[in-house]
Amino acid sequence: MHHPIEPQDITGLILAGGRGSRMGGVDKGLQNFNGIPLALHTLMRLGPQVETVMINANRNLSAYESFGASVWPDTSADFAGPLSGFIVGLERAETPYVLTVPCDTPRLPLDLAQRLSAALMQENADIAMAAGQETNAQGQPEVRTQPVFCLLRIDLLESLVKFTQSGGRKIDAWTTQHRTVVVPFDAPNDDPHAFANVNTLQELQALEMQAP
Repeated sequence: MHHPIEPQDITGLILAGGRGSRMGGVDKGLQNFNGIPLALHTLMRLGPQVETVMINANRNLSAYESFGASVWPDTSADFAGPLSGFIVGLERAETPYVLTVPCDTPRLPLDLAQRLSAALMQENADIAMAAGQETNAQGQPEVRTQPVFCLLRIDLLESLVKFTQSGGRKIDAWTTQHRTVVVPFDAPNDDPHAFANVNTLQELQALEMQAP
């Protein structure tokens, strides 16, 4: 009988270490969404679901620290994208699991940790990854995996370090090496914009105008 994963077993990790290149180089997590920084929205939604939250950021560290979370930069100067943040979380967490989320999804599900945890235990998996509703190029809704929304076992650190040191950068290429369960968030009462991320100021403004 597996012990169920409780909130106190999980460290939340907000990924804010990106370069914001598609947003003109600004620090994406500090851009306001309805008057509050994106990363703070994320923190407020993630915080109640986990034991503690840390933020992976590589600039404006004091601004992120003002949100009340511990802030850690990448440990390597060799920028490996979100996987650099994954490594920081797995190195620093004092819980058996780490739940990663990006800093630019201010409407992430309030039951994200619960549903990923349940699926990971049910499938005896190493990784649980969310899949959310998106609109494809033809304007049709579809459910797509969201690789930066991952519940990870802490003992995956060695595997991930080895993968990035060998030049690996794509999350999917690493997660396929392990038992991964994909959890769809496409029920009728699920927010279709829960995983909507913001890459440009135009997208930020458009998401603000969407009904909650």
